[in-house]
Amino acid sequence: MSADLTTINDLYEKINSDPHELDDPNVAHLVIDHNKVLGQHLVPGLHMEVDELEDGIKAVMRLDDNTVLEKQVHLCFGMYPEKGVQRIVMDVTIGKNARISLLSHCVFPYAIDVQHIMHGQIRIGENSEYSYFERHVHSPKGGVKVYPNAKIEIGKGATFKTEFELIRGRVGLIDIDYEATCHAESILEMNTRISGKADDVIKVKEIGHLVGEHAKGVLTSKIAVRESARAEVYNELTASAAYARGHVDCSEIVQDNGIVSAIPIVKVEHPKAHITHEAAIGSVDNKQLETLMSRGLSEDDAVELIISGLLSRKKK
Repeated sequence: MSADLTTINDLYEKINSDPHELDDPNVAHLVIDHNKVLGQHLVPGLHMEVDELEDGIKAVMRLDDNTVLEKQVHLCFGMYPEKGVQRIVMDVTIGKNARISLLSHCVFPYAIDVQHIMHGQIRIGENSEYSYFERHVHSPKGGVKVYPNAKIEIGKGATFKTEFELIRGRVGLIDIDYEATCHAESILEMNTRISGKADDVIKVKEIGHLVGEHAKGVLTSKIAVRESARAEVYNELTASAAYARGHVDCSEIVQDNGIVSAIPIVKVEHPKAHITHEAAIGSVDNKQLETLMSRGLSEDDAVELIISGLLSRKKK
């Protein structure tokens, strides 16, 4: 077995996935370890140019007009060394009347002092759909600093959905910064689920601009902090066109000496637009806790179960 194949298998083992999924000729994929391309496969209509940089990679991805990918594209960005920097630069253009779904894993199993920096420019053509599910697996030592940021342009009638999940391993430091502009009849959905403990630091900044008529946007964040972890959540949704609709939803659980601040900002700049918001910050529900403990769970196990329920991915 080649060294690259061994590394791919190990990466997929860390994320509890089967590397043989990549053997399917209908599944496009890109697997990166630090700044090295371990594997790449494309399917008709999908184009990707990847350059290896000193500290990461730059990828330019294009999906042709009228191309619908039935199977999810797999992306895996790993960093095996205990120390170092991985920089990922993504330039994405989705053509008109197209559809793509991506599953992205970011894996740092042995990190002591690792920085993962991701910058994305994403443009989605008219009547197209782009879904991006990003799952992080970190080391238990909390030695990772993650800086994902993206600028997204959502064309008329297009849909952009993103989910960010970090519930395995220590967070370390994460600083998310996403901003999307939504044109007429477009749809924006951003979902973030992160669990922090010890001295983890979580920062989330998500902004949506509903600039087109009938544009819709939903920003949802679910954060749990325990021990001495800290979280700052800033969600902003602006509606400046007729019949634009939006909602901001923040749910945070605080345990021990954890600290959370949540700032939901809604701005309505048109008399026919409408945005709502709700925010809830507090400890786990005592009634839930007592019910679970009455069924034989310890307090710690009951708290973990409640937090897992909050952060679980909803089935669609």
